[in-house]
Amino acid sequence: MPQLKNHRERFVQETFNDIAGRYDFLNRVISFHLDTVWRRRAIKVLELKGTGKFVLDLGSGTGDLTFAAAKEMGNQGRVFGLDFSAGMLRHAEIKRHKLVQGEKTAFVLGSALAAPFGDETFEAIVTAFVLRNISDLNQFFMESYRLLSPGGRLATLDMFPPTRGIFSYLYSFYFYRLVPWIGAGLASNKTAYRYLSDSVREFNPPETIAELIRQAGFIEIRIERFFKGAVCLHVAQKPQGA
Repeated sequence: MPQLKNHRERFVQETFNDIAGRYDFLNRVISFHLDTVWRRRAIKVLELKGTGKFVLDLGSGTGDLTFAAAKEMGNQGRVFGLDFSAGMLRHAEIKRHKLVQGEKTAFVLGSALAAPFGDETFEAIVTAFVLRNISDLNQFFMESYRLLSPGGRLATLDMFPPTRGIFSYLYSFYFYRLVPWIGAGLASNKTAYRYLSDSVREFNPPETIAELIRQAGFIEIRIERFFKGAVCLHVAQKPQGA
């Protein structure tokens, strides 16, 4: 098992272990199925189609992004999913054995802050809805930089609080008030989905995340915004010759 630094990390791990069986279903319900669209975009910006790249999905959960990346590459390459929740990885393994693209994937139990891979192992790293659960984002991005080969690309997808307009009020009511009750009803775990709501409310703005990525050494950083900025995709590259 990965070594966890503090109470928050243990709480997050236990939370995801507990909701693993309903995680995929709740994602579809809460996002109105838009999470699948956003994940596809995160894969698309990595330009994996027809390549033989080694790809890492950091915080892979039940493997949706891992399998999407493997499907995008066709018969080429290999995708590794890393997560610190054994419960989530159990469900990823069940799906892996049922899917054709599962043959090109492998799942590893470990921490995204100290990944059990060598330097410059991967040509691409992708992550979805993970950053809010990371206790040390500086370390996360530095570790991502270490793992990428020169010229490799990083894509991170996550949720952010909208900052203005009528949409922000509607979103706040839905996500901060209703989502915990949906989680309580469909996953029998109001605490987990209260944490989900709070993690979005308290998260850094996307511009701060972009700056942390820059400080880790990445270049060509850009932000793509979806759902009025409630979901953002950060894309960056490790310099050639780094």
